[in-house]
Amino acid sequence: MVTQDEYSYTIEHSPAYASLILNLKRQQTVVVEASAMAAMDSCIQMETKVQGGLMQGFKRMLGGESLFMNEFTAQGQGGQLYLSPGVPGDIQHYRLGDRQDSLMVQSSGFVAASPTVTVDSQFQGLKGFFSGESLFLLRLTGEGSVWFSSYGGIIEIPVEGSYVVDTGYIVAFEESLSYHVEILGGLSWRGIRTGILGGDGLVCRFQGRGRLWIQSRNLYALINFLRPAQATSSSD
Repeated sequence: MVTQDEYSYTIEHSPAYASLILNLKRQQTVVVEASAMAAMDSCIQMETKVQGGLMQGFKRMLGGESLFMNEFTAQGQGGQLYLSPGVPGDIQHYRLGDRQDSLMVQSSGFVAASPTVTVDSQFQGLKGFFSGESLFLLRLTGEGSVWFSSYGGIIEIPVEGSYVVDTGYIVAFEESLSYHVEILGGLSWRGIRTGILGGDGLVCRFQGRGRLWIQSRNLYALINFLRPAQATSSSD
């Protein structure tokens, strides 16, 4: 059993098929991404809300998340809540307020958080366009617990100075790290064309001091691998 800050929780079946089990105390509440709930005790009640108002909700929609967030509260007595992300992989816990005031998470990576944490979308502009990924990252601020997920296992990397990661492997990073997207090997026209159209050679260069989390597998590489088989099946 892992007990940290105000929540008691376990992460089971990690790193391939991780699920999060929260042991909620009486009247304790947690905010959960829509569709992540797998099972729960009958004493737990769910309420659907647009966290932060309509504008924040619409921004989350642009970032690939749901307009609505679900709040689960243990009523009368404590109970267990089982959460499972949509993509097989790992789950990581992070405590906002200990070292950082904000955390950046890939748009599909949010699982759950304390109600004192605000989930917002951060527009990335041309950074997102040239990365071939979403134009938005989720920015988590406030104080409390956060759980995020990945496709594959999660690897934590302490960065001091400069570090380079393929854009398809980024899961989350502390906002103390600045970053920019570039073509690996130089900004030649051939490199730009190959990177944008083929998805190869696009990397994110982080600068500063902070923690970075990457995933052991690339979901977009899997999608590209399966696409020819899907096209062949459709033509039959």
